[in-house]
Amino acid sequence: MKAIVFEEFGGPEVLAFTDAETPDAGPGQVRVEVAVAGVNALDYKIRRGYMEAVRPTPLPAIPGLEVAGIVDQLGEGVTGLAVGDEVVGWSATGAYAQYALADADALVRKPAGLDWETAVALPVAGETSQRVLDLLDLAEGETLLLHGGAGAVGSIAIQLAVSRGATVVATASAANHDYLRVLGAIPVTYGDGLAERVREAAPQGVDAVFDVAGKGALPDSIELRGGSKDRIVTIADPKAAELGVLFSGGGTARPQDGLAEQVRLAADGELRVEVARVFALAEASDGQRVSEEGHTRGKLVLKV
Repeated sequence: MKAIVFEEFGGPEVLAFTDAETPDAGPGQVRVEVAVAGVNALDYKIRRGYMEAVRPTPLPAIPGLEVAGIVDQLGEGVTGLAVGDEVVGWSATGAYAQYALADADALVRKPAGLDWETAVALPVAGETSQRVLDLLDLAEGETLLLHGGAGAVGSIAIQLAVSRGATVVATASAANHDYLRVLGAIPVTYGDGLAERVREAAPQGVDAVFDVAGKGALPDSIELRGGSKDRIVTIADPKAAELGVLFSGGGTARPQDGLAEQVRLAADGELRVEVARVFALAEASDGQRVSEEGHTRGKLVLKV
């Protein structure tokens, strides 16, 4: 099969479009003929070797967490899925390939009315958003400050927070403010003077903070919480521990349960999913380069 493989850690140039051995499904697994793969910030962090201390990667490796495609082979003991089912979820072997393995319980069926690109944009963004909103215990009538509202995670988190009855103030560049309003957020520009702008947008105060961007906004967030570090969660700022703020890197017990509901909402038009760009599999290095540069509105996807 064709796949994207890297044999050493480094920049996007270490990603090679090459031949790799087609895997066979083990017990409890299925093999997926990949239609699309999602591009995530974690992909380039793994490729650069940044995650070795917490998530060692044996080389050579195929990148890719998110997969959507057609079940091609069933492993021993798999029930509830059949060859030919259209599925979306998390890959166990790397999704940047023509075929990928996945644990059967890490997949959900893709609704027939949902396109592949939209489906693959949901596993990581949806799980992350749901997990952090639950950690923050965000409730109806509260105000959430969300840093990085225009990206794949931020845009889903805004909608899920609004569905809980919360007011959302979200940071983004001015070019994305209209987009944030469509999602239901009050937009503010990030950078110097942020705390003052947030106070103007939310004179009632901020009950919780979700930092998706990791661009140094935690000190302002603590100030806006009246000096409290409670109910502030970041998924991206490496200074979290230094500042006494909770860093959440994953850990939902059954993320597929939330995904099943989110793909239904997306198929029904009740959850808006923005796909920023679609790259061919052979262009994976370009996709990861764009991801690493940041400032992308919506999801980056590889089409196999």
